[in-house]
Amino acid sequence: MKSSSALRNGVITLFHSLNPNPNSYKTIPFRKFISINKSSLPSLPTSNTNKLRFFCSSMAQSGDSVYSSSSVEKQFEGFRSTLEDSGKLRERIKAVAGEIESAARFMHSGLLLVHQSRPVPEVLERAKSQIEVLKALYSNLAEILKECPGQYYRFHGEWRSETQTAVSLIVLLHWLETGDLLMHKETEAKLGLGSSEFGLDIEDYLTGVCFMSNELPRYVVNQVTAGDYDCPRKVLNFLTELHAAFRMLNLRNDLLRRKFDGMKYDLRKVEEVYYDVKIRGLTANGDPGVQG
Repeated sequence: MKSSSALRNGVITLFHSLNPNPNSYKTIPFRKFISINKSSLPSLPTSNTNKLRFFCSSMAQSGDSVYSSSSVEKQFEGFRSTLEDSGKLRERIKAVAGEIESAARFMHSGLLLVHQSRPVPEVLERAKSQIEVLKALYSNLAEILKECPGQYYRFHGEWRSETQTAVSLIVLLHWLETGDLLMHKETEAKLGLGSSEFGLDIEDYLTGVCFMSNELPRYVVNQVTAGDYDCPRKVLNFLTELHAAFRMLNLRNDLLRRKFDGMKYDLRKVEEVYYDVKIRGLTANGDPGVQG
């Protein structure tokens, strides 16, 4: 009944707009109007006839429009719910990433003492205490990611830079202890990673290794100043081997490529210190005349 009334009112309104002269046709009962012959209708311009057809067609399809509008609203209501849940999850991830950054910053401040010729064991002991903190934080992060299986790389950017920094510090700490590079799997284990759902991204590991190399030229200069003349040779051998290994990779023009390009400048700085020590004839014991 409502749709019939709406159609009747709409048709009458349209005819008034098309032919505003009320005397051209008297008020006709709607039922008779429906069955009226087209030839008895007032003559209308072609454009107005088209308007009438369009109006009637629109009225006939009004039911489909209501259905379509309802479907669109339902779809976007689902989108709204999904985006809200995603935003809450992202905020939780950011909170843990902020704690990882804080732990890495504290660890870095401890490792910086190695440039002041402080006893290495003392410096390393302080820095090592943060590894367990980082491991616990990554465990929390892994628990959060279990709520969105298969979406690791969707949220990866939220903790990527923090992970690269943490890797650089752990690799540097290991090098100070052993003089060797900490392997990818070993770094994963120290951070409590390595599962199929949440591991250490290879590019993050490689970028962290590049960050670590940035600390070595400064370390060499300070060690030589403190009388360790054999340090440049050790660091030069390590960086030369590391740089050669990186050259095996086909790197794209991104952050990792730029960091690798920076490694050659670290290598060059260490070479200059090594050549200067060698030319001066200094040895590990500080006695001239013996080649290091």
